[in-house]
Amino acid sequence: MGGPDRTGRLVWIVPTLLTLTVVLAGIDHAQPWRDELATWSAASRSPADLVRLAGTIDAATSPYYLFMHAWVAVFGDSVTALRLPAALAMAATAGLTTLLGQRLFDTRVGLLAGLLFAVLPGTSRYGQEARPYALATLLAVLATLLLVEALARPGWTRWAGYAAVVAALGLTHLVALTLLAAHAVAVLTTRRTGPPNRQLRWVLALLPSALLLAPLVLLARTQRSRQLDWVQAVRPDDLAALPGGVAQSGVVGGVLVGLAALGAARLGRRALLPGLAVLLPVLLLFAAGLAVPLWVPRYLVFVVPFACLLAGAALTAVPLPPALAVVALAGLLGLPDQAALRRTHEWPRNATVDYRGAARIVADAQRPGDAVVYSPRESWLFLDVGLAYHLGERRPRDVLVVEDQARRGDLWATECARPGECLAGVDRVWLVVSGRRDDPLAAVAGAKGDALRDGFTVERIWPRPGLTVALLTR
Repeated sequence: MGGPDRTGRLVWIVPTLLTLTVVLAGIDHAQPWRDELATWSAASRSPADLVRLAGTIDAATSPYYLFMHAWVAVFGDSVTALRLPAALAMAATAGLTTLLGQRLFDTRVGLLAGLLFAVLPGTSRYGQEARPYALATLLAVLATLLLVEALARPGWTRWAGYAAVVAALGLTHLVALTLLAAHAVAVLTTRRTGPPNRQLRWVLALLPSALLLAPLVLLARTQRSRQLDWVQAVRPDDLAALPGGVAQSGVVGGVLVGLAALGAARLGRRALLPGLAVLLPVLLLFAAGLAVPLWVPRYLVFVVPFACLLAGAALTAVPLPPALAVVALAGLLGLPDQAALRRTHEWPRNATVDYRGAARIVADAQRPGDAVVYSPRESWLFLDVGLAYHLGERRPRDVLVVEDQARRGDLWATECARPGECLAGVDRVWLVVSGRRDDPLAAVAGAKGDALRDGFTVERIWPRPGLTVALLTR
């Protein structure tokens, strides 16, 4: 092989290393937010408890939790360790995007697409999150690359590899299976020019995934109302906000969409696969969201590499130096968002909940025999899980708990029916309530609030973003 060919084969290394460098920068700066705390809570359980969790809530994410259980057992549960699989997945995605661009178009398209993907704030955001979206993005690009190879050089081994990756994609993120609509079009459009039986082989390749994923889909469907009760009905303007949501920057998302549209126009028919890999998942999820609350922008992060491929094609209309300057400009425009996501992962960003700060307050001033009480308990804020993550075995006794999350098989704990009796013998209570509270005792409702107000007085209050910590004494 000559030098240019060798260089073309190795060009994927540059976007991979750039993405890894960007994503690893400040990976532990932002504290885990509530979704990541759910991951840690699940990954910290035994396999048997994970099966129980899948049977009550979060079945669609249970394969990812099982993977994270094994990962945590080996690498620990520090912030960096929890997020490292996502960081590695995003770096690999950049390399695979480059290879897919080479395979569909040419080396320059692949290189520019991979570099653009590396500098997007969304790549860092979801590459620094202990959730399955980065892994799903990796598998979506890998499945598409394997499909292209199988269509070009049919063989059962290639179709078997494609089938395995599609199954892994569904186990990681069920919504990402909407990508198969684009794959179907790609397969159907090869009918006249390709070898026979490609369509049949594609259908046969999907059968193992259908058999494997059908029970998971049925179980997840029964949990939708509980798992997604916070999702609102989709609106037309949600489509306009999607680029900013997946790119984590309105400006950079707009640049990406503009470049992708130019690239699609420039490519013509050759834009079919990457173009539909963006449009069809978006439209299918939007249509589903019209019937049931399901529209969550981060569920569609996996379409971003395909938009980058179209954008890379647009940039090849100019010489390489100006094209690289446009990529660098996109990176510069995203710098404020890059800095912001390393401060907090909450969305919107002004909704930060400072679990780490609350834990530090308790750790610095607690005494033996102290108890801790949370309000509200059954909420998506996971106040108890947040303090448990940061304090570990050093946290005060959770005196009101009679059944923890693992025994219940979900993400919340059951408290005793007679709080006053459970608080008997406790002289100091750390009260953690959501929101900014001048009178934290007044924020606790029901029998728990009555027991605290009857038996304790507030000695000191520490307001923190998103919550309030108070020390109560009898």
